[in-house]
Amino acid sequence: MSLSISVFGLGYVGSVSAACWAHAGHRVTGVDVNSVKVEMLAAGRSPILEPGMSNLVAEGHRTTRLSATTDGIAAVHNSDISFVCVGTPSLRNGKLDLGYIERVAREIGEGLKQKKSHHTVVVRSTFLPGTTESVIIPILESSSGRRSDSDFAVCYNPEFMREGSAVEDFLEPPHIVLGAQSPEHLSLLRTLYDGTQCPRFETTMRVAEMVKYASNMFHAVKVGFANEMGTLCKQLGVDTETVSRIFSSDTKLNISSAYLSPGFAFGGSCLPKDLRALAYRARELDLNLPLLEALMPSNAEHLNRAVDTVLHAGKKKISLLGLSFKAGTDDLRESPQVQLVKRLLGEGCQVRIWDQDVSVRGLAGANRQYIDEVIPHIGSLLSADLEQVVRSAEVVIIGNKSIKKEELTQYLKPNQIVLDLVNLDRANRPDKPASYQGICW
Repeated sequence: MSLSISVFGLGYVGSVSAACWAHAGHRVTGVDVNSVKVEMLAAGRSPILEPGMSNLVAEGHRTTRLSATTDGIAAVHNSDISFVCVGTPSLRNGKLDLGYIERVAREIGEGLKQKKSHHTVVVRSTFLPGTTESVIIPILESSSGRRSDSDFAVCYNPEFMREGSAVEDFLEPPHIVLGAQSPEHLSLLRTLYDGTQCPRFETTMRVAEMVKYASNMFHAVKVGFANEMGTLCKQLGVDTETVSRIFSSDTKLNISSAYLSPGFAFGGSCLPKDLRALAYRARELDLNLPLLEALMPSNAEHLNRAVDTVLHAGKKKISLLGLSFKAGTDDLRESPQVQLVKRLLGEGCQVRIWDQDVSVRGLAGANRQYIDEVIPHIGSLLSADLEQVVRSAEVVIIGNKSIKKEELTQYLKPNQIVLDLVNLDRANRPDKPASYQGICW
């Protein structure tokens, strides 16, 4: 099915999107306030320098499927669906400048004012979650005098294109994310992307807006991580490229979804120790590695959030289910759960602990030494009676994944608060009526 599309903003995202949709057989009108860009596209020349774009734009011009104009109102009248691809640059204080997108929203709203047929507005610009609903939709409604949902649909469709490979990324995306207030609003987008072979996700607009930021932030973290590790390798006389090649070959833990589910702070005998060792060696070499150095403070802040969440509940009787940093082990060394207990006791809370894998009498070596130094009286807080530990609490904290849903559910009382630190799978979370909440979800 061929659609009539208007694309507002002829920068990288808009130009590539317009050219690729025209190549797919749709009739596309590019819209921009910059007359030079409009004239170039209208003449069959790409307004941006990007591999593949010259041929695509020339093809769109030759087939008359790709045109351009400065008249946004007319473009809305003559299209079924409008894409907003204008920039959202930073102000000096870091806040986003939404001026361009607000202007385009008003222009599209003016176009909708006199249009009788239903229209779909799709935003691709990057901005903070909630902006579509709190800024874009109100402007569209006030400018058009019409109502979103009933008179027109608004969706959010983030792009995942890289300059230098934007055409390739558009034609073969890693996934397609479609956000809307109602699934019915996505009908035209489903048609538009029907032939694209990749995972497709339909979700809320806020999730779609945030996925774009999550992706960009992770890319930034990866670049910073690789650069800091490379810098440290070079200073230590280690072959950086070989380290990187071996590291990247691990698709089970390193280059994978492992450790990317929000949960509690990291702990155990490896990560904290190794981070401190690298940070110390970097200081000896007079190297400033702020990303690596920030990981321990970041981890500590997550522990602080857990403590604050419990204290904010205003309850004193606390039960922790799972003391070791990971289910299936009795390793308590640098377990954030142990630190959580110590902090809560210091705040005057009454803490009971159940952990099927932990017995203080069974601890030995460095594991026993750690407990003796950090919280020697923890043995008096441990109990093997799960029912008693759960029923005696006002707040039940899930500390690791050793607890079974069926056991927990049968002992919970309606007025208890359940705080999940480890992000149990939905199927394993306790049933209502107990109040359930995650530490960061």
